Amino acid sequence: MINIPSVKLGIVAVSRDCFPIELSEKRRKAVVKACTDKNIDIFEVQTTVENEKDVLKALEELRAADVNALVLYLGNFGPEGPETMLIQKFGGPAMVVAAAEETQDNLIAGRGDAYCGMLNASYSLGLRKLSPYIPEYPVGTAQDIADMILDFEDIARVILGLKGLKVFSFGPRPQDFLACNAPIKPLFDLGIEIMENSELDLFEAFNNHADDPRIPDVVKDMEEELGEGNGYPGILPKLAQYELTLLDWMEENIGASQYAIFANKCWPAFQTQFGFVPCYVNSRLAARGIPVACETDIYGAVSEYIITCATNKPATLLDINNTVPQDMYDENRELFGDYKLTDLFMGFHCGNTPKACLKDAEMKYQRIMHSLLEPDKEPNITRGTLEGTIKPGEITLFRLQSTADTTLRSYVAQGEVIDVDPKSFGGIGVIAVKEMARFYRHVLIAKRYPHHAGLAFKHVGKVLFAAMKMLGVEDVSFNQPASMLYKDENPFG
Repeated sequence: MINIPSVKLGIVAVSRDCFPIELSEKRRKAVVKACTDKNIDIFEVQTTVENEKDVLKALEELRAADVNALVLYLGNFGPEGPETMLIQKFGGPAMVVAAAEETQDNLIAGRGDAYCGMLNASYSLGLRKLSPYIPEYPVGTAQDIADMILDFEDIARVILGLKGLKVFSFGPRPQDFLACNAPIKPLFDLGIEIMENSELDLFEAFNNHADDPRIPDVVKDMEEELGEGNGYPGILPKLAQYELTLLDWMEENIGASQYAIFANKCWPAFQTQFGFVPCYVNSRLAARGIPVACETDIYGAVSEYIITCATNKPATLLDINNTVPQDMYDENRELFGDYKLTDLFMGFHCGNTPKACLKDAEMKYQRIMHSLLEPDKEPNITRGTLEGTIKPGEITLFRLQSTADTTLRSYVAQGEVIDVDPKSFGGIGVIAVKEMARFYRHVLIAKRYPHHAGLAFKHVGKVLFAAMKMLGVEDVSFNQPASMLYKDENPFG
């Protein structure tokens, strides 16, 4: 993947001066070995922090090694002042974990009391208004800590990615798509830069690429990717021209940022002026870690990017689109298992999902736009979608959104794509999420979320939930089990 951060982990052990420093150092080495055994690359800071001078020494080591994600490890009780100062001065994503006691045979000279020290550390972190990642149970053996660090690596990638991100938008949100028009002010609070442009800016840039000598090479690459699914080869030169336009715009305008994504108005004037639909190009860029959200959905683009960082895999943006008919449910009971009909829905969009995530992907035309813009004609200006059935497997629904009064909120729900033929068009799949009906009513509707959901092709709820909390998003909803009522849910049904 390109366009996402490379995480460089570093671990610093801390020690309270009335505890043996050797205990903390020995435990740190054990964590590093456990990480190595799990193929986790982590830099071991040799300075063990007992006081503020040690903080400065540890910071020098971290900076010299280009560490951008800090693991602060309580090998014993730890000094809450210096350890908190280290996190503050480090400035990047950090996690705090603590050592468990190893054996009943060494609870006098070898007892570290890190279990207790975590409590003092958390209090001191609160005084400095710091929000590092603290796992659900942050105390464990070296092997346990290594597993926690593996989660943290993905969380850190999200935090680092957003701090270096710029969003390019082209055009206003479509008429009557008010949900795509959420206030962007909270994104600046996360360190995200936004460059809003008109459709004319994009059109001019596109026209300036009309004779780009690179177009044939991009066309060849598209042909190789599509293979037998190249249903409309005549549109590929225009699509190649558009792809180069976006990539060049990104390179020329990224400025002080490190990473970039797009949110573009893609209908209806796009078709009449550009002469195609941009879906296939959107899918290709998403596959490279550069999401291009449909319908100028800035928060949708950011959500896709967060997913990409969390998974190191492509993401897509889908409509939470339509119900699964009763007869489809009845005919596929074995495949649906213990999912209820109301746990199911179809996720759909015109053709922006990366080819690697689809079965039987094929270049087609956008049926809805075709009926609107060129009815009773052979498809022309509506060519350019990538259609197919979304591959079965684990998924996570995710979205970050601003309310009208500029408060950030989010949702996370894990589920799966079921291997059932949707018998429809577009990039589409039958998706199952436990208690989806209640999630639909008491999260998506009650909290005024738009129709677009980011889709991760992996169960990554733990990482996304933790990342949102580190970013200060207080309201992170999930699909609550039947035994847990939503705040506004009628207890009488």
